[in-house]
Amino acid sequence: MARHPLSVAPMMDRTDRHFRWFMRQITRRTLLYTEMVTTGAVLHGDREVLLGYDPAEHPIALQLGGDDPEALATCARIAEDLGYDEVNLNVGCPSDRVQKGCFGAVLMKSPERVAACVEAMKAAVSVPVTVKHRIGVDDLDRYEDMLRFVTVVSASGADRFSVHARKAWLQGLSPKENRNIPPLRYDEVHRLKAELPHLEIEINGGILDLDQAEAHLAHVDAVMIGRAAVDDPWIFADADRRLYGEDRVPDREDVARAMVPYIARVVAAGGKVHHVTRHMLHLFRGMPGARGWRRALTEGAVRHPDDPHVVTRALDPALNRPAPPPASPAP
Repeated sequence: MARHPLSVAPMMDRTDRHFRWFMRQITRRTLLYTEMVTTGAVLHGDREVLLGYDPAEHPIALQLGGDDPEALATCARIAEDLGYDEVNLNVGCPSDRVQKGCFGAVLMKSPERVAACVEAMKAAVSVPVTVKHRIGVDDLDRYEDMLRFVTVVSASGADRFSVHARKAWLQGLSPKENRNIPPLRYDEVHRLKAELPHLEIEINGGILDLDQAEAHLAHVDAVMIGRAAVDDPWIFADADRRLYGEDRVPDREDVARAMVPYIARVVAAGGKVHHVTRHMLHLFRGMPGARGWRRALTEGAVRHPDDPHVVTRALDPALNRPAPPPASPAP
């Protein structure tokens, strides 16, 4: 089994440092990713804002967007110096932004360019350098096309290929539609591993729970879960036990309470409660009281944007307990 058989996919506007801290209360071993950060942002932006993280978030990978080998190598060195456990190259995002920059899914059309980028990054760092890509792009979507892409890039020493098992359409579909409309082709990712057994292959796309993840692990080295981690984060509660052999299964209430001191630190640093609680809305998904939890958390964050105990009070409807009476006025 791979060092990291399970990961949470990098997702724009989702996998920020607050989401990652929250997920760490649920699973200690699952590999977490940043949002994609472009090389230009790393080189010229506020690195604490873009790349800052808490040591508790390990293992953590930085996902980079770019197509210039020298810039990517420099950014990879910065990531390693900051303590990231892995650097990942985005070759899968189909948004207009990455198309204009000629990176993301566009790069699937230029495997030699991707190989040069990976080679430069590998020469610059000692941490793993990995590639996240689609099964195909536009009309370049045969299995043979993906096989050639992976074969060419693997010669540069890429440590893992994380394959989103849907093709990307660069024109005609929005990024959201590209996550749902192109059909899933899991069998081709399984075939890729079977034909290139020496490579580490991870599968991504439409995987909803650990049962599905374990079924895929019979065919590939690792599984990456994306939107399901946002919609139902508790699916990771049993990951450390089932996939890593650890005798630990968290409790939802304990997870919620563990977020209170973290939110207090965020507020003290100038943030707001909702910056964190927006990631916690589905903690009780499928449980009695889930609707009350979401409502209390959302309304509380609006009414009391600087009070981390919004979370504590929201637990009462989530756990079907009567809300505590308001404090009596002082005599």
